[in-house]
Amino acid sequence: MALTTTAAEMVAAARARIDEVESNALIAQLDDPDLVIVDIRDIRERQRSGFIPNSVHAPRGMIEFWVDPDSPYHKPVFAQPGKRYVFHGASGWRSALTVATLQDMGFPAAHLREGFSTWADHGGPVEMPDKS
Repeated sequence: MALTTTAAEMVAAARARIDEVESNALIAQLDDPDLVIVDIRDIRERQRSGFIPNSVHAPRGMIEFWVDPDSPYHKPVFAQPGKRYVFHGASGWRSALTVATLQDMGFPAAHLREGFSTWADHGGPVEMPDKS
């Protein structure tokens, strides 16, 4: 079956209208108390490759519901005035789509352009989950 829009086209369209943050720029801002980094990867990805210290884990499948204050699934971490939210996935595709959707909802956010896949290569800190 031929699609009218491919996933790559959707990502490109999202990237054209959202704020993208480079790894080096985000690393330089890690001490900013108004920054909230949101990891939308699956829990197995976080367990396998680690995560950005102090990042919030919000699985991609629930993010719209966790952000929406009228949802029964709303999470208070997404209702902090003055905070700047930067979302990331593994390679930047899921987070681009996520941030475009959140902007459509009226929730301002940015995303980590290359995702977690090159984070450590840029010198970004990585925390591994406790295996105990």
